[in-house]
Amino acid sequence: MAGLKRIEREEPTAPAVEVARRLLDHLLTSRRLGAGDGLPPERELAETFGVGRSAVREALKSLSLLGLFEIRQGDGTYVRGATSDLLPQVLEWGLMIGDQTMDELLEARACVEVDLAELAALRRTENDLTALGSHLARMRATHDDPARYVEADLAFHRALAQASHNSALAGFQARLESLVAVWIKQNIRRPGEGKLAEHDAVLQAVTARNPQAARAAMHAHMASATARLRANLGRS
Repeated sequence: MAGLKRIEREEPTAPAVEVARRLLDHLLTSRRLGAGDGLPPERELAETFGVGRSAVREALKSLSLLGLFEIRQGDGTYVRGATSDLLPQVLEWGLMIGDQTMDELLEARACVEVDLAELAALRRTENDLTALGSHLARMRATHDDPARYVEADLAFHRALAQASHNSALAGFQARLESLVAVWIKQNIRRPGEGKLAEHDAVLQAVTARNPQAARAAMHAHMASATARLRANLGRS
């Protein structure tokens, strides 16, 4: 695609984040792309940007979760709507990625997750507990596989959002997760036992129908998770 430039190694952001930023900029500024137009194959984009295909894949997944692109398995990636229609979504969800944006997203995520934990403690069903327990068990089983562990971790938080039985908040959590997940997945480290204990504390409080304990447990988890992510990104 004309206008796209190779990503230099000294770029401060993770490769997938930088790919997402550049694809977004190109989508908004190029007059050659419109609704239904296809992007080059992952391999070609990876060569253009000078990054691995996994970084391109993560960037496209993140942008597709926001509704900007549609990934058709075995066929390619396509622009979902007209640029004029997509721009409000981009502005609304703050995908103009930068350090301040990341801090604000992490702060918003923590606030939403704490409220969801409280509501889940009040409204959870036995089916909700089964789902949460299943995802926590997968986290334990994949402790030596960081990529699969993170998927189970994110699934736990989605199940908790569902257990709140508030579709508006659950939808908001999903949007925030799609924005933050690209950073999380690009900065995976071997999970510590502390993370499992933090999730277990949340589940115990939700199981006990104790909203105050659920809020406190999730608040502690979010503070710890945010600190870990910032440390992995080399930030205070």
